[in-house]
Amino acid sequence: MMSKSYTNLLDLASGNFPVMGRERRRLPRVMTVAGVISELDDDQAGSVSSDVPSSIIQDRIIIVANQLPVKAKRRPDNKGWSFSWDEDSLVLQLKDGLPEDMEVLYVGSLSVEVDSNEQDDVSALLLDRFKCVPAFLPPDILSKFYHGFCKQHLWPLFHYMLPFSATHGGRFDRSLWEAYVAANKIFSQRVIEVINPEDDYVWIHDYHLMVLPTFLRRMFNRLRMGFFLHSPFPSSEIYRTLPVREEILKALLNADLIGFHTFDYARHFLSCCSRMLGLEYQSKRGYIGLDYFGRTVGIKIMPVGIHMGQIESVLKLADKEWRVGELKQQFEGKTVLLGVDDMDIFKGVNLKLLAMEQMLKQHPKWQGKAVLVQIANPARGRGKDLEETQAEIQASIKRINENFGRTGYEPIVFIDRPVSLSERVAYYTIAECVVVTAVRDGMNLIPYEYIVCRQGNSLSDSNSEHSGPKKSMLVVSEFIGCSPSLSGAIRVNPWNIESTAEAMNEAISMVEPEKQLRHEKHYRYVSTHDVAYWSRSVFQDMERTCKEHFRRRCWGIGLGFGFRVIALDPNFRKLTIDRIVSAYLRSKNRAILLDYDGTVMPQTSINKSPSQEVISLINTLCGDVKNTVFVVSGRGRDSLSKWFSPCKKLGIAAEHGYFVRWSADKDWEVCGQSNDFGWIQIAEPVMKLYTEATDGSSIETKESALVWHHRDADPGFGSSQAKELLDHLESVLANEPVAVKSGQYIVEVKPQGVSKGVVAEKIFTSMHQTGKQADFVLCVGDDRSDEDMFEIIGSARTNGVLSSNTSVFACTVGQKPSKAKYYLDDPGDVIAMLYALADASDSPPSSDGEPGSA
Repeated sequence: MMSKSYTNLLDLASGNFPVMGRERRRLPRVMTVAGVISELDDDQAGSVSSDVPSSIIQDRIIIVANQLPVKAKRRPDNKGWSFSWDEDSLVLQLKDGLPEDMEVLYVGSLSVEVDSNEQDDVSALLLDRFKCVPAFLPPDILSKFYHGFCKQHLWPLFHYMLPFSATHGGRFDRSLWEAYVAANKIFSQRVIEVINPEDDYVWIHDYHLMVLPTFLRRMFNRLRMGFFLHSPFPSSEIYRTLPVREEILKALLNADLIGFHTFDYARHFLSCCSRMLGLEYQSKRGYIGLDYFGRTVGIKIMPVGIHMGQIESVLKLADKEWRVGELKQQFEGKTVLLGVDDMDIFKGVNLKLLAMEQMLKQHPKWQGKAVLVQIANPARGRGKDLEETQAEIQASIKRINENFGRTGYEPIVFIDRPVSLSERVAYYTIAECVVVTAVRDGMNLIPYEYIVCRQGNSLSDSNSEHSGPKKSMLVVSEFIGCSPSLSGAIRVNPWNIESTAEAMNEAISMVEPEKQLRHEKHYRYVSTHDVAYWSRSVFQDMERTCKEHFRRRCWGIGLGFGFRVIALDPNFRKLTIDRIVSAYLRSKNRAILLDYDGTVMPQTSINKSPSQEVISLINTLCGDVKNTVFVVSGRGRDSLSKWFSPCKKLGIAAEHGYFVRWSADKDWEVCGQSNDFGWIQIAEPVMKLYTEATDGSSIETKESALVWHHRDADPGFGSSQAKELLDHLESVLANEPVAVKSGQYIVEVKPQGVSKGVVAEKIFTSMHQTGKQADFVLCVGDDRSDEDMFEIIGSARTNGVLSSNTSVFACTVGQKPSKAKYYLDDPGDVIAMLYALADASDSPPSSDGEPGSA
C-alpha cells in the first residue's frame, strides 16, 4: 500500500536527511479544492483524491524551473529587495504560446541568497506582483544540489563525459544525490502550497528537477504534468553508467509528457527505457507513447525557438545603445567571423581557435583580413576542468595573435565579459559568418539570433546594410540541438580541425547569391518556429495526453522512486478472490482454461516444468465433477503430456490448439484445417538466416509450427530483427495455408485456423452438446494469443453456446490493454486465486497419483 506521508519518499529513496532549515509559514493556496484541506501538512497528507470537483473551474499552468524569471537586487539602503522580470528567461518567454486566458504561475529559486527572516515577505511580494513562488534552498543543500550533483554528475554525463577517475570527472557521491532529492522535495512543497490539482497543469523544466514528477504524482494521482529536458539526453551506453539511472527514469515516467529538442535525444531516452525497464514505445498517428502501468506517457520532439519580438525590439535600438558604426570602423576592410559561447568545457571554443589558426595557414589570403571575434559569456560551473579549458584558450589566443598578428590587426579578438543582447546584436550585424563548434549542446540558439539580426528590422532599417539583399552564413557543429533544423548551414565535426577550417573558408568565400538563398531558407524556419510556436505545440500535446485523466481509475503503488500510478479503464478491474469464489460456489458446470507460460509459470523461470504446488492445485480442481479444466498453451504436446502426467483428468490443448486431448486416457485430436507442412521447407531456411545473424536467438521446432525466439538477444536488435523476419516470412509464405504472427519475444508460423479462441469455442460447444452448458467460465492468459480466448466468449454468448447468465471471468496477467475485463498482477496472484478455488471445490479424497489440495 502507498505510504500515507509523501515525505517518506526521501527516507525510502536515499536515507535520512538533516533538518532543512526552520519551519516557515506556508503561503496561502491560490485556489482550493472543495472538501480538501487547503493547507496540506507534509506528514499527514495522503494522495489527494481527484474525484472531488474543484470550486473554481479555470485552467492554470504552473511553470517549475530551477530559477524564477526575475532579477533580484538589494535596495540601496540595504533594506529589502527590488525585483524585475528577466526578459531573457525562456520560462517567461514561453508564455506567449499559451492560451491568452490561462493564468501562469512560476515556481523556482532566486539567483540571490535571501535571509530566513526575509523569506516570508519576499514570498508574499513575488506572489502578489509577479505570480512567482520562490523555493528557498538552504546553502548546504544548494551547493551540493547545483554545483554538486547537477554540475559534477548530470551535466557532464549528459554531455558524454564519463567519470573515469577521481581527478577526471569525479566519482559518484551519494550525498550529492541526496541533496538533489532534497532540493526537488523543497520545490515540490512550494508547488503543493499553491496547486489546484483538478484545474492546474504543471510544466517542469530541465535536468535540475528530474525527480520532481514523482513527488507531485505521489500527492496527486491525476495531476496533468509535463517535463521538458533542455540538455542532451545521452545514449544508453553512457546513461547506464549512472548509479541512480533507474530512479531518474522512473521519476520522469511519472510525468504525462516528456519533451526533447531532437529525435536523437528522444531515441536515447526510449532506448534506456527499453534496456533498463523493459518498456517499448509505440507510434500512433504520428504520436510516440510509452505504456507505463496503464498510463500513456507521451514523448514530444520539438526544438525551442527564439523570442522574435524581443530580438526585433532590440534591433530598433541597436544603433542607439551600441553604435554599429564604431564596430564597422574597427573592422573596416576585415571579414568578421563570430563566436558566442558560454565558457564551459563542452562549447569547443579552443577547437574553434585551432580551426581559425588552420584556416590562416592553409589559406594565407585571409591573413590580415579575417578576424574571429569570440565572445565568452561567464562560466556557470566551476572546477579544475574549466580552469584547464580557460588556460588552454588563453594560450591558443596568444600563440595565434603572435604568429599571424601585425600592427593594426589581430586575428583573434577575445571578449571575456558579460555581453548584453543589444551588444550581441551589434556584433551579429557586422559578422559575415557565425561559427559554433560545441562538442555537445542541448540546443544553442545563437545561430537563430544571428539569422534574425541579419534579416534586420524592415520597419526601421533604412541604411544600405539592411536595404540590400539579406545574407548570413553558418558553420555549426553536428553535435548541437539546432543543427538538424538548419539545413542550409555547413555542418562540421568540430573534432576535425582541418574540415572545420575548410568549412570556415567555404562560408566566407561563398558567392553572394548562395548566401542569400541559404539565409532566406533559414529565416523562413526561424521566424515561424519561435518560442511561442514551441510552447504552443508542447502545451497542446500535454492537453491531448492528459485528456482521459479523469475518466480512468487511478491509484498509486510502490515505495521510494519505485512509486508509480496505475491507471485503468473503469471497466477493467483487478479480479478479487471473493468475487470469483462467490460465482464459483453458485455454479454447476464450470469451464476453466489456463495458459501456461506467464500465467501459472513465470516467464523468467529457467526450469519450465510445473511445481508440485501447481500439479496439486490442478488435480484438486479436476477432481471436482462440476469442472472441465484445460491447460491451453503454445508448447508442444510431448512436453505438456510429460509435465502434467500426474493430472489424469486434465484436458490439454497443445500448440495453440492444433492438438487437443480431453483427458489422459483419451487420444489426441488434430484440429488444424490442413495437414500440408510443405511450408516448413520455405520458412525454416529464412529463420535460420536470422538466427545466424542475431546472437541470442533460437528456433523452436514444433509438430505444427516453427517459432523464432529472441528473448535472450539484444533488446533493440532482437526487436528490429523480429520485425524484419515477420515481413520476410509474410512475403515468402503469402500463398501458403499458414499464419505468421509475432508475440512476446517470438515470431511464429503456424497453420491457418489454429488459435486458442478456436479451442475455447470447441470446449464450450462440447459442454453445451452434452447437456452441461457452462454457467461459469474462467479464462486466464498473459499474451496476444490469449486474447483470442477472451474475444471468443462474446460470440459464444451470441450464438447460444454460453448462456447470457454465465459468470465469465476473462482475466489477463499484468496490467495492460486487453479484451479481458479483469487482470491479476502476476503468476503469484494466479496461484493464489487457484488456491481459493481449490479450497471451494468438492474434491474426492486424494490418492497417491492425485494429491489433494495443499
